[in-house]
Parts: sequence; C-alpha cells; structure tokens
Amino acid sequence: MAIPVIAIVGRPNVGKSTLFNRLAGSRIAVVSDIAGTTRDRVSADSEWADQRFILVDTAGIDGNSEDIFWPDMQSQVLKALDDADALIFVADASLGLTPADRDAANLIRRYHKPVILAMNKADNVEREQSAIEGYELDLGDPIPISAYHNMGISDLMNAVLDAAPSEPEDEVGGQVRIAIVGRPNVGKSALLNALTGEDRALVSSIPGTTRDPVDSHYLYVDGETEKDLVFIDTAGLRRRGKTEQGIEKYSALRTIQAIERSHMTLIVLDATEFVTAQDLHVGGFASDASRGMVVVVNKWDLAPELKLTREEADEQIRDRFKFLPDSPIVFTSALTGRGLNSLLKAAVATYGEWSKEVPTGELTRVVIDALATHPPPRAGYRRVRLRKVAQTRMGPPTFTFHMANPELIHFSYRRYLDNRLRAAFGFAGSPLRLRFVGGA
Repeated sequence: MAIPVIAIVGRPNVGKSTLFNRLAGSRIAVVSDIAGTTRDRVSADSEWADQRFILVDTAGIDGNSEDIFWPDMQSQVLKALDDADALIFVADASLGLTPADRDAANLIRRYHKPVILAMNKADNVEREQSAIEGYELDLGDPIPISAYHNMGISDLMNAVLDAAPSEPEDEVGGQVRIAIVGRPNVGKSALLNALTGEDRALVSSIPGTTRDPVDSHYLYVDGETEKDLVFIDTAGLRRRGKTEQGIEKYSALRTIQAIERSHMTLIVLDATEFVTAQDLHVGGFASDASRGMVVVVNKWDLAPELKLTREEADEQIRDRFKFLPDSPIVFTSALTGRGLNSLLKAAVATYGEWSKEVPTGELTRVVIDALATHPPPRAGYRRVRLRKVAQTRMGPPTFTFHMANPELIHFSYRRYLDNRLRAAFGFAGSPLRLRFVGGA
C-alpha cells in the first residue's frame, strides 16, 4: 500500500499554501495575498513524527470564480479529493466563515474522507476563541492554527495522522510487487509487455504515453522456485521543476505512490542516453522508499552503434548511482527479448535479499566483532555501549541497536555498520535500515 496522501483544501486565500510550505519544510508553493494564486496541484513527500505521507496543495474551491482557468483548476481539485486518504480543510479564523466555506464543506463531504478542520490565522486570543465558529461546518472539532507563525501545527498533525491510514508493514512471502520506473520514453511499457507476453501497456515513441500505473501478473517458475510477480508500469518521472502542469503532475504523484506500494523497483535506463540527471532523480525515489532495486539498461541492442561495453556501462552506473546497495545491473532489449530471463532472475533474487531474515545469534556476533574492531566515537566520559541488537523487520531489513548514548553514532559509523552487515549477510540490491535507540 502507498503511504497516505493528505490534501489541503478550502476556499481561496485562507492560507493553504502557507500551511503546505510549513508542513513540507520549504517554499514549494507560491504564497500571495491574491486569491487564486495556486492554480495547480503541488505535492511533496513529507514526514511528521516518523510517519511519512504525501502532502498535496490545491487551488481554492470557488464555485463562483470568474478565473478563466477555473474549469481546469476545479478538475484538479476534484482529482486531489479522489486521490486523498485524508483532508485538511482550511478556513480563515480572522474573517469567520463565509458562504464559500460552506459550499466547499458541502463538496468535500460527498467524498466521505476523513477531514480535519484547521481554523487558520488564529494568531491571537480573540481569533483563537472565534475558531469555535468552525463547528457550523459539521466537519468535526476545529483546530486553531497559524501556519505563518507556526502555532497549533503539532495539534493539527497529530489529529491528521490519527485520522489518516497508517503505513503498514510490508508483507513478505506472498505476491512480489515490482514497479517499473524511469524517466519518460526509456521503454518501460515495452519492457512490461515483453516480460509478461501481453500488450497491457500502450507503447509509443512519444514521451509520456503512460499516465496511470498498470498492473500485470506473471507466474515466475525456475526449478523449485515459484513466485507470483505483479509488475506495475508507471509514467515517466522528471526532475523536480521539469514536470509539466496538469495531468503529468498527477502521473508523477501516482508513480511515487506505485513505488511506495511495491517491494521491488526496476530502474530503467536508456542505453542511447546514458545515466542522466533524471535517472538519478528517479532512482532516488526508490532509494528513499527503501525498496529493492535492480538497474535495467534497456535498448542494449543499440550498444554496437554506441561503442559502449558492459564493463564501461557498469562502471558509469556504479559511479553515478552512489546510493545503489550493490544492486544487480541487467542489460536488456525489450525489442529483441534479450536479457529478459536474467532480469527476472535478478528481480526474484533481489527480493529474496530484501525479505531476508538473519539469525539473532549470528547478527549479535557480527555486530560485537564490528564494535571491537572499530569502536564507536565517544565524547569525554560518555561512550556508546551496546545492550542488544535485533532484526525488527524484513522488507526492508531493519536492525534496531539498543545502546547507551546512541546520539554519538555519526553518519560515517552508520555506514561502517551497514558495510559490515552486508559483508556478513549479503543484502545485494536491498537498502538496510539501522535504528539506534537508548534503553534496553
């Protein structure tokens, strides 16, 4: 399942974009006193209290708008309401409720989504007390906030995350969900069709043909190994700032969601335009989501014309994709079928690494040996002491270190422990999560 999508909605000029920027941690959305500044949906991958979610800003709901762009803006708002798992409805406590607020509330009630009511601009006692007027909207308890002054945000987000569906643990052992990701026109849909033997995805030389994720089932059998694979084709992802307005932005959001609900990602590169900045951007999404990763160099049938050898290509990929956890690199041609069997084997093997569980005794031995070989840093009389270590999750492999003074563990030492675990247990193609906590 994808991480929850939380949309910020309400009439124009109530501070939705200011709240979005506050929660996203940067000025992604344009903020202005002019009503209707936000004409497109803006999204950001965000986190609050260790819970990840996708935050979506929207244009103001205004049934009487004379803006010539309003029909397109309205369609985007309605799409955001469709996609959202929970809604933050924003009203202006400084002005009180308006007929437009009531119309907007009537609209969102039809979607039967969890709604948290934020009465914004409640930056003094009088406005905070007037926020109780929000009860008239029948959207639950109004929460007074000031997005600009960072007041009431914790109360708001606690309520939102309680209402939104939480990110579940990734189940292992059943279907293997594999997202095929990459920038536009690298041959993702052609690769899907070649792998499954079906023409499920529309194939075209025009970039951006695929708009929505497409799921295709495939039963993989190799000797005694049998896996039910579910391939998810996705729209091409561009770098932030290069995504066009409107429908392509929806596709990018859905691609991110597809990655989140997958176990594995096939990062597809085009052999004719090798390792671009967009490729790194796409791979970063998969890395951030802690999904298993296989790199696919597609259109390899054109390699003779490019005078590019596998060794040179492998070296370039390893050099540019610094975040790859020893991921397999497979060379394919969706046109000729070359390398497809190798790709399937690599995907199944990487899933095995991503869902691997190591015995506690062996894990403890490896970690104690690593600490003895290279002791962690200390600060004066304070030093790190290991109390116990355990694998607390599979898919992705997650290890929890119970230690005294865990705050002394630096990034470089995390990397050292990551490398020691990989040397002992493998995990090729799978990210590792290391958690350091105090206490027993």
